[in-house]
Amino acid sequence: MSTLLPGSLGQAADTVSPRNILFIGGTGVISAAAAERAVALGHRLTILNRGRSAGRPVPDGAEVLHADVRDAQAVREVLQGREYDAVADFISYTPDQARTGVELFRGRTGQYVFISSASAYQKPPTTLPIRESTPLKNPFWQYSRDKIACEELLFEAYREQDFPVTVVRPSHTYDRTKIAMVGGWTDIHRMRAGMPVMVHGDGTSLWTLTHSRDFAKAFVGLLGRPQAVGESYTITSDEYLPWNQIYRLFARAAGVAEPELFHVSSETIAAHSPELGPNLLGDRSHSVVFDNTKIKALVPDYRATIPFADGAREIVAWHDQHPELQVVKEDYMELSDRLYERNARP
Repeated sequence: MSTLLPGSLGQAADTVSPRNILFIGGTGVISAAAAERAVALGHRLTILNRGRSAGRPVPDGAEVLHADVRDAQAVREVLQGREYDAVADFISYTPDQARTGVELFRGRTGQYVFISSASAYQKPPTTLPIRESTPLKNPFWQYSRDKIACEELLFEAYREQDFPVTVVRPSHTYDRTKIAMVGGWTDIHRMRAGMPVMVHGDGTSLWTLTHSRDFAKAFVGLLGRPQAVGESYTITSDEYLPWNQIYRLFARAAGVAEPELFHVSSETIAAHSPELGPNLLGDRSHSVVFDNTKIKALVPDYRATIPFADGAREIVAWHDQHPELQVVKEDYMELSDRLYERNARP
């Protein structure tokens, strides 16, 4: 490992010395943007994955190693005893997977960054804004409970074994491939066809959408920082929009001046669609306002600068250029029509 210079909390992310960094994953929404930024800043980046890209290329200058990260022995063989200033784990979702990370990288990295989720924060929240000190509790969504269990295991390893964990909690980070509406492209299709579009709740709860390029500024800025070890950080945008406005921004980006929105309670949607229920009840249905003071103290040049109005235009333009991604889901069409008839038709 290269020598980690403690520095001060005021040190800007773009002025740190080059780090030797390993990304486990590297081609997902948040990891691909972080990889691009890490390479652009001169860090020595290695990406470890199975070699099955989801359409996001690995940046030029990054080293790529292939192994099934669920096969610990295969990972050991491909890494060949290498050591890193920071390892970022983007693809651990269960305690068993997190435990494997501890076993693989104990003594081999100065920092192990676990990507958790802001959905792990207390639901419903009793106070806003949500801070790192907000309790972790989500009775609605197993995904969030598993992330909480991972955090507990990793922080225990920090306390008992001096394992150098840092936890990052993003909330709804997107890139041009991800449509934030519940129905995805199906909702864009309905808007353009003049059909009513379902919004959960009354559409007034607040939501935070963070572009992956903005997220990457803060994320790469904390890599290799010894003062981040043993800490957790929320990383989100500071823009908060009601869901009605999010849907209208998508409509405008799609060339629809005023979409016909109708509202159905999240509980009703969940009752009719068990697939959608956990995410709605455990995350999207709750107003969230996040306090990013802690990450900004560590990475002072972090500021999210991409408003979602721009993000929505980028998303729709990308999908318009890729007809193969314009998937209209018949089950969601049927659900929208059925709940409109039952709950919203004048």
